Amino acid sequence: MKTIKNTFKLPILIVGSLAISSLCYAATSVTTSPDSVQTLSERDANLSSVQWSPNELSQIIKADDLHIAPFREDGKTYGTPTWIWCVEVDGNLYVRAYNGQRSSWYQAALREKAGKIVAAGMTKEVRFEPVQGDINTQIDNAYKQKYQGSAYLNHMITGGSRNATIKIVSLKTNSSS
Repeated sequence: MKTIKNTFKLPILIVGSLAISSLCYAATSVTTSPDSVQTLSERDANLSSVQWSPNELSQIIKADDLHIAPFREDGKTYGTPTWIWCVEVDGNLYVRAYNGQRSSWYQAALREKAGKIVAAGMTKEVRFEPVQGDINTQIDNAYKQKYQGSAYLNHMITGGSRNATIKIVSLKTNSSS
């Protein structure tokens, strides 16, 4: 390859590297058989859920720093942690997607059904369960109580956000107590 000016060497190499990386990614994603990747439901089949301890749940709710990271499509790699509001109802942990069902973390949580959360200095393997029905009224009330005065509250208890509610279930892993 011949370059006209020295100043073009680096950009050409970077663009070339990106193009090669993209081609390699496309080739591996196309040639990887869905059957060769363990599905999340198979991965979690042997992991039982455990009730949140009152102490853990209290710490998570008070800290208000929950970051949710559903698995990526490979079922092994965690997605980018996203900070999100959380509430507790009857000893269970719930979250809602501000951007509703279009939210990328929400879509990943539904598709992959598991991942992790990081909150109050804890990292927990979790399962994600979609929520519908009457429990949403109790979740609305928990949001109203916890986030009263916030300009974002009304958005979180109506329409799209309300329709994108997830229950976070703690999983018993080898590192869980």
